[in-house]
Amino acid sequence: MKVVPVYRNSPEPTEHTSSANSSQITSVYTLKEMVARLHREQQNVNDLLSSLGFALRSFNNLNQFLELIPLMGCRVTDADGGALVLFKPNGQVRFQQLHCQEGRECQDIRQALEIATSELIAETTLPAELQEVPIQTASLDYQVSNYLGNDVQLFGTSIIVKNSERGRLYVFSHDPEYVWTPARQKLIRLVADQTAVAIANDELATSLREKERLDRELEIGAEIQLRLLPPECPEIPGIALAARCQTANRVGGDYYDFIPSNYDQVNSKHKKQEPCKWSIVIGDVMGKGVPAGLIMTMTRGMLRAEVLNRHSPARVLQHLNQVMYADLENSHRFVTLFYSEYDPDTGILSYSNAAHHPPMLWQAASNSIVNLDTVGMLIGLEVDSEYNEAQIQLYPGDTIIYYTDGFTDAANKHGDRFDDIKLSQGFKFACQNYQEPQEILDYLFDRVKEFVGEGNHNPDDMTLVVMRVKVN
Repeated sequence: MKVVPVYRNSPEPTEHTSSANSSQITSVYTLKEMVARLHREQQNVNDLLSSLGFALRSFNNLNQFLELIPLMGCRVTDADGGALVLFKPNGQVRFQQLHCQEGRECQDIRQALEIATSELIAETTLPAELQEVPIQTASLDYQVSNYLGNDVQLFGTSIIVKNSERGRLYVFSHDPEYVWTPARQKLIRLVADQTAVAIANDELATSLREKERLDRELEIGAEIQLRLLPPECPEIPGIALAARCQTANRVGGDYYDFIPSNYDQVNSKHKKQEPCKWSIVIGDVMGKGVPAGLIMTMTRGMLRAEVLNRHSPARVLQHLNQVMYADLENSHRFVTLFYSEYDPDTGILSYSNAAHHPPMLWQAASNSIVNLDTVGMLIGLEVDSEYNEAQIQLYPGDTIIYYTDGFTDAANKHGDRFDDIKLSQGFKFACQNYQEPQEILDYLFDRVKEFVGEGNHNPDDMTLVVMRVKVN
């Protein structure tokens, strides 16, 4: 007899088991379809965000980039529409951009958003006392939601630039079953963050362009100011000169000048120049930068005009103070000025001081230093200021340095200043060891640089004029 094996673990197929297997196959297929669809949606979102990043890197026009934002907000969340509202730095609200399907409904949404933002604009711009009040985001959200209606699924997020809210991005759907899941909210916030980066980049680019414009203007101002200073020291009978102005910024407030009393004789190249008096001037405007440079330029022009009147040094300063008082009073700046006049025929130096650092005179015969000073107030401090004057006879070898406080205020890393005593000691040594004014000038500048130290910057302008009576 033939034995047929019986397999108890493999029952005969039935109608029930066949139906179960079919259901399982359908479930697996459905799951695969869901995974594939989610993958396609994720890939679509990634492509959209990548395109937004490319636009952020490529667009030079902020408005062109902002036009994409509501559209991107809709696409990444599969919503019906989006709107962008921006807050200006002055607190005003601007309805920037709307994306939705064209039609009557879109027009109604646009009108609703315009009404909502215009009402907030009216609240923030009409009353003067409210112009400094920050934008109330909750109020804007309420008005937008109110005008769009309860049947719209609305989500709004802030656009933050440098810890300041600069706008709101709204995305909405008319589908009653649409849900603002955490994933969708995260995507909208990501789009809003990209918008904030674009706004910040645009403002930075604007600031850089403005800085470049100001830099060009400063360069022009510095060039003009440099041309107003004497291009070289004049040849004055009986004396030798050297001068240098080293500004802390591109435009400074220090001033020095050599002004002949007879322009016709000095400027003529075809006449034999007769000896004439020369004004040697040094001044310092309180402050630095462009304002000080403008006042220095004004001082130069007025002083040169005053010298033509052939008045004494004290009278020159008195007239200059009266003319400049009104302008300097309004600017809250003042000028220190030392004005001297040298007569090559007699070797006499007449001078008057308007509160400037007194020049130092090294007398060769006695190997001693004296200060050249008179009583006088700052230019522009009081309209009726009186100025005194004095005279001194100069002899061969005598040397004078005119200087500004940038020399004596120069400090090293320990806070010690290159004061009058150090300047006097360096000046005396230079006079004993050097013959030419340029050598003396270079030595004193080097001493200050060495004192301050390498890498340290003197924050003030430094100007020095060296005048030496020639030895026959």
